[in-house]
Amino acid sequence: MIKLNTNIDSLTSYLKSKNWLKEDEVITALEKPGEGNMNFTLRVITKARTFIIKQSREYVEKYPQVAAPAERVLREAEFYELIETVPTLKEMMPTLIGLDKENSVMVMDDLGNGSDFTYLYQEGKVFLEEDLFAVIDFIATLHTSISTDTCPYKITNCEMRELNHEHIFNYPYLKDNGINLDDVLPGLQQEANVFIEDEILKTEVQKLGKLYLKDGDILLHGDYFPGSWLATVSGVKIIDPEFCFFGLAEFEIGVTLAHLKMADQPNDIIKKAIDRYTSLADLNVELCYKYMAVEMLRRIIGLAQLPLEIDLKKRVELLTEAREILVN
Repeated sequence: MIKLNTNIDSLTSYLKSKNWLKEDEVITALEKPGEGNMNFTLRVITKARTFIIKQSREYVEKYPQVAAPAERVLREAEFYELIETVPTLKEMMPTLIGLDKENSVMVMDDLGNGSDFTYLYQEGKVFLEEDLFAVIDFIATLHTSISTDTCPYKITNCEMRELNHEHIFNYPYLKDNGINLDDVLPGLQQEANVFIEDEILKTEVQKLGKLYLKDGDILLHGDYFPGSWLATVSGVKIIDPEFCFFGLAEFEIGVTLAHLKMADQPNDIIKKAIDRYTSLADLNVELCYKYMAVEMLRRIIGLAQLPLEIDLKKRVELLTEAREILVN
């Protein structure tokens, strides 16, 4: 595998070898677009245009010690190919320009200088209703438009699902997992230990993990949280579907709701999200809440920490609420 880097000369040679850069086209600058964790990603700027190049490697870019499937960018490319037939989805996502399967490199058009919605984790920030509805409408359209009935093939994405499964359903509950939660927030480790040592809770989490690994009938984005939603001058856009697979809507929407809860959004916003989705697509709300609970647990006590501003008391309240949903 060729490993791309920020050297303009070597990148120019590579792009021209793939006919992704015209012979007379000159790269004037390179930028990092956003704060993505998983992949090596660059914004390539020429005098005429900008575009995004993304390479997935056998590890997580932000955490090189964490192994990850090297071909994950190919699954993302398959996702873009499947949504080509649905205009309302296509217009909210990047367009695939080129794909180098041998080196797990993808080139996409540039959605522009947007900012993701992780600002919602900041204290006092509230999700605008129009943005919330754009996010929910997109995912409802995805779930109702692309299924095993309408697709020529199914994306299973088993390796990425297994990676996600480990970090959602197993890793947070290991006693010696290398995470010191007091480094995240003093006092959190002692509070988390109560849940880490809760065998009844872990049994329920494992049941949901097995269900997550089963194939479903509808295409999921797979990681539908504020980091995958982009605010741009032309409206809300959706990015990074590399965890995509055919699965359960309840997992997808449960994850989304969990992030609204951890962002301390008003209950009215969370109710609007559920009501909006269920007006457009089918949902087992009880199962959805269970996946919401699992996501809250893994984000508060697991490796994939968020820039949360909620205090220790609020985090413990969310952990307790999650346990009540799963165990009672």
